[in-house]
Amino acid sequence: MNWATLEKVQPIASKILTNSVKKNRIAHAYLIQGLRGTGKLEIATLLTQTIFCPNKQGVEPCGVCQVCKRVESKNHPDVHWIEKDGQSIKNEQIDYLRKEFSYSSLESTRKIYIIDDAQTLTNQAANRLLKFLEEPLIETTAILLTDNVQAIIPTIRSRCQLIDLKPLDTEVLQEKMMEANLSKQQSRLMSAITYNIDEAIELSENETYQEIINISVGMIETIINDYDKRYIYLHQNWLSKITDRTETDYGLELLLLGFKDILYMQLGKKESLVFFNHTDQILRSGVEHFSKAKLLKIMSELLQTKQKLKQNVNPTLLMEQFVLQL
Repeated sequence: MNWATLEKVQPIASKILTNSVKKNRIAHAYLIQGLRGTGKLEIATLLTQTIFCPNKQGVEPCGVCQVCKRVESKNHPDVHWIEKDGQSIKNEQIDYLRKEFSYSSLESTRKIYIIDDAQTLTNQAANRLLKFLEEPLIETTAILLTDNVQAIIPTIRSRCQLIDLKPLDTEVLQEKMMEANLSKQQSRLMSAITYNIDEAIELSENETYQEIINISVGMIETIINDYDKRYIYLHQNWLSKITDRTETDYGLELLLLGFKDILYMQLGKKESLVFFNHTDQILRSGVEHFSKAKLLKIMSELLQTKQKLKQNVNPTLLMEQFVLQL
């Protein structure tokens, strides 16, 4: 990615960041907020290359020098990447970061740290980071990346310049996915799940995730046609095969898209379908079976379940609660 490319897909973010470079007003902290696949990591890398590249033309880093290559491969001595350890970013990781930043920069007068999935900071880690943001030991730029800015504590948000990335155009995204050999149906579904082409290809080719699609369809069908057996279906099919948080989140997202399709069909928005085809019998049964109020309630329960999943609640318990509350 370069700034010219970024300007086409994220014009506001591109303008804010390139102006800060041109005016030599790099913020001490950025909070880049956007859905998966909107380019958070690429933007963080590009900004870092721009700051350090010795051969940049205007604001464009060369991308080929050793500095740019080391930034891209996460091997630059003055750039530190923090990623979650398990399900969260912990105190020890922030303590280690502060220790590293107590040393002088090796190749420049500035150090940069990039925190991916910043919404997973534990409360203690977030408070330690806050103190670091307030009292940096040397010239420092922090780049925090998140897909849920509301999960970042307000005191950290207030000390960062927010860069809000917009969702990519759906039609353009689907065209790119079809160019990558996904079918039209696959492209419709994947474009509703991720903006990342590589991730879309991986999901569409992964047998486990294809099975989760079938299980999700079966869950919706059971809720519609055999409601009293939904708990049995959950244990015999869902919980026996969907075993971790990532898979559970994917399954919940598919359920959300499926029920949303039923609502779209009720509203006469056939062109908005992504999970079902308009000819699918399950879709037609759902349209006849559910009221709009019931569909909205189910979707609200799904969103709450997804949020609790991010808070490390046991996935089995969450799914049991969800099907019992329907």
